[in-house]
Amino acid sequence: MLAEFFSVLALSTTPTPVDESAVWSARLASAAKQETRNPWAAAALYCRAARHGITEAQYRLAMLYAFGLGVPEDRAAAATLFSIAAEQGHYESQKMLETIRISAHRLPACVQAEVDPEHAPSLPPMNSKMLSANQKLVAKIISKIASWHGVDPNFALTIAKVESGLNSTAVSPKSAMGVMQLIPDTAERFNVKDVFNVSQNVKGGVRYLRWLLDRYQGNVALVAASYNAGEGKVDRYRGIPPYPETQQYVKRVMMLYPHVVHQTENDRGRDINVFPVQHTTEKKRVYRSKQ
Repeated sequence: MLAEFFSVLALSTTPTPVDESAVWSARLASAAKQETRNPWAAAALYCRAARHGITEAQYRLAMLYAFGLGVPEDRAAAATLFSIAAEQGHYESQKMLETIRISAHRLPACVQAEVDPEHAPSLPPMNSKMLSANQKLVAKIISKIASWHGVDPNFALTIAKVESGLNSTAVSPKSAMGVMQLIPDTAERFNVKDVFNVSQNVKGGVRYLRWLLDRYQGNVALVAASYNAGEGKVDRYRGIPPYPETQQYVKRVMMLYPHVVHQTENDRGRDINVFPVQHTTEKKRVYRSKQ
C-alpha cells in the first residue's frame, strides 16, 4: 500500500504544462461553484484533475471526503490527499492535516483509476428548514471538526449559531470575525491564519471551546460566559460576570443547549462546581476594660 501511495505521489508532483494548467483552473473554478448544489459532480471533476496532478483538485477532493459532501465520508482518503497536496506546498492542505488529526495512506478509487467516485449515502434532511445551503454546509463542517476534537457537535453548533448565525463572513463591531467570531488574539493563540477560511476558523473556535471545557470541568454556563467575555473575567468574578451582554449570551446558549454539563462521555461525570462557595470566618473581637 505504501508503494502504491508513493507512486501516485510521484505522479502527482509532475509539473503540469502551462496551457493545460490554465484549462484545469477554469474547470476547477466551475466545479467550485457546484460544491453546495451538486458536490458529487464537483467531486467527479476533482477526481479527474487529481489524477492529472492538479494540487488544488487534490485539496478540494480531500475536503469533500473529509466532510462526506457528495461522496462517502472517508477521513483516511482525505488525509492521504491532504498529504499529497501538502508535499507540493499547498498551505491549506497542511492546515487541514492538523485539523483532521489522522495519518493514512489510502487513496480513493477515483484517483487511482478512471472511475467515478461513489455517491454519499442518502441522509434524512437536517432539522434546519430556515438554513441556507451554505449554512447547512458550514454546520456540517462544524459538526465534523467538533467531533474530531472531543467537543459535542451540538454545543459547537450552538456557539456558532449564537455568535454569527453560521455566517462565515460575519464581522462584529469588536473585530470578532468568521463563523466562530474569533478576535485577533484568539485567532493568533490557536494558530488561525485566515479567519474567513471556514475550516480554519472552526478549528480555532473548537480548540478554544475544548480548552475552556477542560478549564471549567465541562460547566457549560462558565464556558459560554468565557467564550463571550474571556476566561479572565469569569475567574475574576468566580462565575458569570455581571455584564448584561454576557448574561444574555449565556441564556441564549443554554436555551439552545439545555445541559448544565457538556454532553460527552469524558465530561458528563465531572464535578462542575468550579468555584465552590468560600466561607469566611469572622474574628471575634475581645474588648478589654480600660481599668
